[in-house]
Amino acid sequence: MIKFLDLKNQYENIKEEVCLAIENVISQTAFIGGKYVTDFEVSFAKYQEAKFCIGVGNGTDAIEIAIEALDLPKNSEIIVPANSFIASSEAVTRSGHKVIFCDNNSDNYTVSISSLKSKISSRTRAIMAVHLYGHPCDMDEILKIAKEYDLKVIEDCAQAHGALYKGKKIGAIGNIGTFSFYPGKNLGAYGDGGAIVCNDQNLAKKVKMIANHGRIEKYNHEFEGRNSRLDGLQAAILSVKLKYLDEWTDARVSVADYYLNHLKDIKDLVLPKREDWAKQVYHLFVIRVKSRDALKLFLQDKGIQTGVHYPISLPKLKAYDYLNQGKEDFCANMFDAQLLSLPIGDHLDKKDLKKIVNCLKDFFND
Repeated sequence: MIKFLDLKNQYENIKEEVCLAIENVISQTAFIGGKYVTDFEVSFAKYQEAKFCIGVGNGTDAIEIAIEALDLPKNSEIIVPANSFIASSEAVTRSGHKVIFCDNNSDNYTVSISSLKSKISSRTRAIMAVHLYGHPCDMDEILKIAKEYDLKVIEDCAQAHGALYKGKKIGAIGNIGTFSFYPGKNLGAYGDGGAIVCNDQNLAKKVKMIANHGRIEKYNHEFEGRNSRLDGLQAAILSVKLKYLDEWTDARVSVADYYLNHLKDIKDLVLPKREDWAKQVYHLFVIRVKSRDALKLFLQDKGIQTGVHYPISLPKLKAYDYLNQGKEDFCANMFDAQLLSLPIGDHLDKKDLKKIVNCLKDFFND
């Protein structure tokens, strides 16, 4: 079986360091806050080229806290791309605002700038730039629109740890950026975890207070916050894994390059585009094919695991029936039945890649 993702294999390669990190946290009972969380926050801020990093409980909390920290007027409209995980949109609604969907590009699957512009109204207060599948959004255009309409920019970086936009790390390009450390992410914890990055000291302080019951000092609560903290065990594990992230990213890019080079002549298969100005970190390698379900079953029978991200566009979910956007002429609303994610990661070798490519060619040549 060629696995879609192999976290056990990754763990075996760094087992000694991870076990030592866990042992240190437990022996020092540094479970909440403390040295290991601080060390990771400092390291991750440096890695993402941001001045500040605050660890939180998970990636969804990260988005909700970021939205709250921006202090938008109640019932503000926030524009979110139609193809993403529901965390991007539910964070908006659960923060007391209204989600407005725009389309994704049909080639790199990031925010469609033309669709984004068409969704701006007098009630729009923020844009969520989702760096989907690990490919950066066109941040210059998004920031240009944000400046013109006086909007905040939230970067959802859950799938894009270390991605570059025109040579600059994503996350702190807009007003605030959010990360998930769900185990399957490029930088994943051994449980839930998340982080928020920014370059604004006051904003960072507010984020930290919201995530810790509205306080900086124990029992001195300046307002009602919430409990969303990255724990010491996950922080220590992430610090170990962060040292290997560039190496793992290079492996992902090599796999993607192999796919792009060896699948380019299959006319019924649409490959993802990588913009010249982007360093795409390939959290996912997503192809598009009209016979998606048949191909998925074919590969499964050949011992190749795949994924679908995402099988239902956000506007078409039952959760958003009330918005009546599920039938809009969006690429995202049409392509959700065609998207298929191929295996990608440092666990794949040339033999695996050759088999995957040959199976794909066999499917389309039948």
